Amino acid sequence: MAAALVTSTVLALATAISLRQHYETPLTSNAAKPVPASAWVLGSFYTGPDGKPVSQSTIDNVMHQVPASVQNSPDPNAFNAWLSLHHYTQWISYQPAARFWHFQLIEGGWLLALSLILIAATIWLVRRRAA
Repeated sequence: MAAALVTSTVLALATAISLRQHYETPLTSNAAKPVPASAWVLGSFYTGPDGKPVSQSTIDNVMHQVPASVQNSPDPNAFNAWLSLHHYTQWISYQPAARFWHFQLIEGGWLLALSLILIAATIWLVRRRAA
């Protein structure tokens, strides 16, 4: 029973951490457009003036140039507006909440297939040892 508990826990964690986000291609939105509050945000990245993704070190260098008026602004979009003026764009990658049940069906399907394979292997092993 302990082995079954450990196995199911490891499988659940592996699914939540690495598999589930890849069931469907995530949507990507410009940070200027609001991402729905119910969305599962997977990450973000920046593109530079040439439209290509830039490294985090480049963004860190750009952030050191942000004036205090932008950093202390009460407007939450002030930083993105400043980035836009310098031709940098933040992009957000997310899975919309509308995909929840579709993800549940995908996960349920492969878990059912895995269960059937394990049941068949168990029956085969029991019959083999009984013979």
